[in-house]
Amino acid sequence: MEEFTIETAARMKRLPPYLFGRLNALKLQKRREHIDIIDLGMGNPMDGAPKEVIDKMCEAAQDPRNHRYSASKGIKNLRKEMALKYERKWGVSLDPDSEVLACIGSKEGFSHICLAMLGPGDTAVVPDPAFPIHIYGVVLAGGNVITVPLGNDQKFLDTIAYVCEHLFPKPKLLILNYPHNPTAMTVDPGFFETVVELAKRFNIAVIHDFAYGETCFDGYKPPSFLSAKGAKDVGIEFTTMSKPYGMAGFRIGFAAGNKKMIEALATVKGYYDYGIFQPIQIASIIAMRHCEDEITKQNAKYQARRDVVCQGLQRLGWEVEVPRASMFVWAKVPQEHSKGRNSIDFAMDLLEEANVVISPGGAFGENGEHYMRIALVENEHRLRQAIRNIGCYVQGKPVSGKRKDAK
Repeated sequence: MEEFTIETAARMKRLPPYLFGRLNALKLQKRREHIDIIDLGMGNPMDGAPKEVIDKMCEAAQDPRNHRYSASKGIKNLRKEMALKYERKWGVSLDPDSEVLACIGSKEGFSHICLAMLGPGDTAVVPDPAFPIHIYGVVLAGGNVITVPLGNDQKFLDTIAYVCEHLFPKPKLLILNYPHNPTAMTVDPGFFETVVELAKRFNIAVIHDFAYGETCFDGYKPPSFLSAKGAKDVGIEFTTMSKPYGMAGFRIGFAAGNKKMIEALATVKGYYDYGIFQPIQIASIIAMRHCEDEITKQNAKYQARRDVVCQGLQRLGWEVEVPRASMFVWAKVPQEHSKGRNSIDFAMDLLEEANVVISPGGAFGENGEHYMRIALVENEHRLRQAIRNIGCYVQGKPVSGKRKDAK
């Protein structure tokens, strides 16, 4: 009898090994040894959601009517509230019935719009470096990825135009993300006007990930893609409750924009899920109505943390451009500090020797190599300690890491 084997889909073979797996395994091992690890690897907010949000969710959870299946596209009042927010913050008019949809986090929405838009033979243009789902959401949908070096200027857009002119069949999707993860790169409003012109010229749809659109500093206000004239004709934009309201674990985000793309996403979601737990949706309405001041307070925290990290890394001799948005610092490591090792091995060394987790730039694409991404998720005291630990490592000094409560 032949040995029984399990065969996974061919698309699984297109996924690389999970580059953070080694880091996570070592982090777990060290924590089991009671070693104090300062984890700045993931953009996972640690400050908590506003009290009004928690109170409303608890209240709504007591009502058995909210325990039933919800609508996969989100309850109407939630979509209406998001439309009001777009009008208030970005001057964008949206029909909550046909141009807004709630997702189980923007990452889920992005993955499913790729399924709705792409199939074998279809191509998406994605800047490099990129947040991994922007690459592998396309791959899992059976599509192909063409990467172009990340930018925010006319040269970058000219490169995309060149790809559209010379690739056959021409690309079907352009995926953008500003403020950018991992690099924190930003754009000014006129940029999206040119993007819309390019999209119409080449008949290429646009998906803009706006997850960090409300996490900004020094008076900078990130523009919404949808605020550009004609943007709703060519694409959609994803936003999330995770970063501005500290609701990452709630898993709730939104897609907004082009009616046909929203309808396609709603169709796919209708087959895959029954919607978000209704008390979370109700609590999200409260967040958007009453917690604008909390966004301002949270941004002040991130800005103070940003300054600690940037100043500390600059003292070490790392090349850092101070970001004006996002919850990350993107820094280039001097070769003498990395000892010529690639960013993933250097990240492993920092965890092993300095007890600090930061994300290797190479995990985000070829153009991320030699860089590291630092998430601003810890308080200022812990961030200073992380910089001290990194400094000790690159200077060849020992780092003490036993936790005070270790037995």
